Amino acid sequence: MPSELREAYLFSQLDEGQLERVRKMSSEIQLQDNEALFEAGDEAKRFFLVQEGQIKLSRLSMNGNEKVIEVVTAGYTFAEALMFSDKPSYPVRASAIGKVRLTAVDSRGFLDLLRESTDTCFRVMGDMSMRLRRMIKEIDDLTLQSATGRVAGYLCGKSMFNGQVRVAFDLATPKGVLASRLSVKPETFSRILSNFTSQGLVKVKGGHIEILDVEGLRKHAESSGICGQHISPES
Repeated sequence: MPSELREAYLFSQLDEGQLERVRKMSSEIQLQDNEALFEAGDEAKRFFLVQEGQIKLSRLSMNGNEKVIEVVTAGYTFAEALMFSDKPSYPVRASAIGKVRLTAVDSRGFLDLLRESTDTCFRVMGDMSMRLRRMIKEIDDLTLQSATGRVAGYLCGKSMFNGQVRVAFDLATPKGVLASRLSVKPETFSRILSNFTSQGLVKVKGGHIEILDVEGLRKHAESSGICGQHISPES
């Protein structure tokens, strides 16, 4: 666990003694597909680092429809901002996508450690700031952009890797979850992919996507003003 903790951005500035303290206040959790980690409204005593797999953060609407807020992938933390609340509770439901392994960290103990580590404290604040900016951008996208533009923007962003265009990739997130993350219905998401296929822009086989016409796909995204600034479900 210590080496895995060290690789996480949040813990990377801790010295060995501090890292050992984090290890002692942590525990490992393993979840099966669709198993809940916590429910919205549960007391937030811990935050989490995903070691393997993906965690879906979601809320239910009044009519019972699920809205995926975020998909957290390996190497990323979530729920750490709640440690700064007086009476924290989780605002969303967290559940596993496939098999998941996490590290749970005691929030109160880590808050005590933050008082001793200015660098780590600033990292938490910086991460909160970036997430806030991303949420504001998402509100703009969801309010102003079409469903086609959002899907095109997502594919446009996924086609870039380390600054280079890649013509093929696998979707790490189930299509139904991805559709919810992009705020489109699953059938609408499938229809958009089908339209892109008929236009010769992409080729879809299961979860494998091949980009056939990068510029054509980019035009769809740019017409919505979001190419390269897509909503990412794999943040």
